[in-house]
Amino acid sequence: MMENAHLFGLDGRVALVTGAARGLGAAMAQALATAGAHVVLNDIDEAALQATCEAFQAAGHSAEASRFDVTDGKAVRQAMAAVAARHGQLDVLVNNAGIAVYKTAAEHDDAEWNRVLDVNLTALHVVAREAGAVMSDTRGGRIINIASVLGLLSRPGVASYVVAKHGVVGLTRALAGELGPRNITCNAIAPGYFETEMNETLGADKAFHAMIAERTPLKRWATPVELAGPVVFLASRASSFVNGHVLIVDGGMTSCVF
Repeated sequence: MMENAHLFGLDGRVALVTGAARGLGAAMAQALATAGAHVVLNDIDEAALQATCEAFQAAGHSAEASRFDVTDGKAVRQAMAAVAARHGQLDVLVNNAGIAVYKTAAEHDDAEWNRVLDVNLTALHVVAREAGAVMSDTRGGRIINIASVLGLLSRPGVASYVVAKHGVVGLTRALAGELGPRNITCNAIAPGYFETEMNETLGADKAFHAMIAERTPLKRWATPVELAGPVVFLASRASSFVNGHVLIVDGGMTSCVF
């Protein structure tokens, strides 16, 4: 039987995290690096990406930056080929990049709607497809899609995000069935409300902040570091028979009706 340290260790693994320059992406990448993985950090914001990568390296982590737009299929293929050429392997993908437009379905114009679906859903399919193509059947692989509690529930005023995140749950289960025979698992993490830069506008609304805290049994918002355990679990040997699962990290919000 494996020791627990080996179950959760990621030594010798190569992990790619999209949207890793800040927020939840950076926190999950740091968790993977701390567990021993070499992390390939991706983002479209080159300056922020380089700053995060340099901070990782200064902390003693094995990290590199890979700037590409997750909605550009050609760029995604080139980035995956570059990882394979440099390292000869890709073991973990964390499909995290995402955006939000705070509008109702009636308020969205076509361009806004399509942009959110492209970044938050279609790009996850493209990145997972290309990552799966370079993952070894022998070594296996871990694909971790970042969904949301709004991929399980809904609330007014963020229609395109809700639709996209519901799609991420479906995509995760579809990929689990298709890639499982290749020893590649696909799972999702569904975060609740976290105190991140992306949520600064929401958090600044004191009434909304208090409402979310009140609806959460733990009576607070989460901090990014609280995704460290879940992402390491799903990336490691500890989750070897977990496939097609949505791991909800929401402080109990979706377990209660208020």
